Amino acid sequence: MQTRQFASAPDAVRLIVSKEGFKGLYAGYGPFLLRDLPFDAIQFCIYEQLRIGYKLAAKRELNDPENAVIGAFAGALTGAITTPLDVIKTRLMTQGSANQYKGIVDCVKTIVAEEGPPALLKGIGPRVLWIGIGGSIFFGVLERTKRYLAQNRPDNATSKKD
Repeated sequence: MQTRQFASAPDAVRLIVSKEGFKGLYAGYGPFLLRDLPFDAIQFCIYEQLRIGYKLAAKRELNDPENAVIGAFAGALTGAITTPLDVIKTRLMTQGSANQYKGIVDCVKTIVAEEGPPALLKGIGPRVLWIGIGGSIFFGVLERTKRYLAQNRPDNATSKKD
């Protein structure tokens, strides 16, 4: 759909299955994991370390806007770090039945040989922007939800009645 090869999602599924079989629906799943597993690990580590450091420096609990800003920074930084993995994932997922690349290593070698190393950073600006915004929302909501659940935990409710 992103490459405008299909008119609709059902059309995409139908054509992919007819050309590549059912496994075509999972094209790029390995590279997707290659990108997302490190992304999540890095983003949560950066967020927690920044949050701990800021909390120690402030000597108080952080408020929602502070958590959101820290989340934005963690997301943006992680987005930048993992951009090469995203480029590889996207290339492998959108190659279709042409099978231009024989796998992850071949994809990297081909990109670097044909376009140069900077090609592995294509789209870094928009990626950093949207992941930074997403990190702000995600971590802001996460911390608010954690606080809400902690305050409304059943064991807290019984102790409040005493």
